[in-house]
Amino acid sequence: MHALKVMIRILCTFAILMNQPVFAADESEGTVLITGANRGIGLALAEEFNKHGYSVIGTARKPEQAVALKALDVRVEALDVTDKNSVARLAKTLEGVSIDILINNAGIFDRSSKSFETLDVDSFNIAFEVNSMGALRVIQGLLPNIAASDRKVIANTSTILSSNELNTRGGNLAYRASKAALNSAIKSLSAEYADRGYVFALVHPGWVKTDLTNHTGNYTTQESAAGLFKIITGLDASDNGHFYDFQGKELPW
Repeated sequence: MHALKVMIRILCTFAILMNQPVFAADESEGTVLITGANRGIGLALAEEFNKHGYSVIGTARKPEQAVALKALDVRVEALDVTDKNSVARLAKTLEGVSIDILINNAGIFDRSSKSFETLDVDSFNIAFEVNSMGALRVIQGLLPNIAASDRKVIANTSTILSSNELNTRGGNLAYRASKAALNSAIKSLSAEYADRGYVFALVHPGWVKTDLTNHTGNYTTQESAAGLFKIITGLDASDNGHFYDFQGKELPW
């Protein structure tokens, strides 16, 4: 330990002389893993956490195509949340890595039908595989990594459209139902793991201008990510099992 301190002092002195900053490994604010981080809100979240000094692990189904994510100089890993083998490979790759915050952001919005009369009910399977079951696969696979952290925060991107109480106009059945299923599962986990120090929460990013919304939203990805960052990094035991929008307002189930 003494030798390490001496080395750090030497490096700091050298950095001052060279007018260059030094960042020790323990200066990181923590490690965050973000699924679906190659674009949209996920990419903006990776940028926001990286900017605030967090060690970021961003996942993408095709990491070789995640050019913008790689440009952030964060760790990029392959992950398909619909494939249990892909989740297992990620867990193996990250064996021994403590994850302070897991953000289940990967999602899908089915626009194949605009009315119930023409809806292919079988298409619900895809939405559930990604939006609800996908998040559960990731949580289950990375539970040892999260358990190794003192923070144990698991934030899950949901939507105001999943709120039964606020559903006054219908539509978007597959998206609403799959996110409502996610809400229910996270609520259950928040109760099951509460006495072990885990914090499970749901967050609504707002109506954001992304590919998912055909860029018709009210907020930019940067605005949403900035709000989500404040909410997620501020989560503690009192927030376990709660549902917030990106501005901090609690939403009804």
